[in-house]
Amino acid sequence: QVQLVESGGGLVQPGGSLRLSCTVSGVASSMYLLGWYRQAPGKQRDFIAQITPTGSTRYANSVKGRFTMSRDNQKGTVYLQMNSLKPEDTAIYYCFIQLSALQADWGQGTQVTVSS
Repeated sequence: QVQLVESGGGLVQPGGSLRLSCTVSGVASSMYLLGWYRQAPGKQRDFIAQITPTGSTRYANSVKGRFTMSRDNQKGTVYLQMNSLKPEDTAIYYCFIQLSALQADWGQGTQVTVSS
C-alpha cells in the first residue's frame, strides 16, 4: 500500500521560509513523478510543482523563483523549499505520486499559514 506523509507546515510571517517534506512508502518512489498541489479555503486544488525521476522540475508561475522542489531517492522523500512567502500562499499543501497515467496517490496534507 502506497503512503505519503507530509510534514513541515506551520505559521510563518510574510517574507519568511518553510520547507515541506513528503516521505513515500510502499513503492520505489525513485521511479515515479512526484509533486505538490495546494488548496486554499473555498478554492480548487492547484498545481504547484513536480519533479521527474531524473530530477527535472516544473513550477506554477505563481511560485516560480520562490519555491524549489528536490528529491532524495535514498530516503524516498521529496522536499518543497518555499521562500519569500506571501499571504496568498496560505493553503493546505498536498503531495502526490503519479503511479500511472490514470492513478495518483495523495498525502493527507499539511497546513501552511502566512500571516503577520
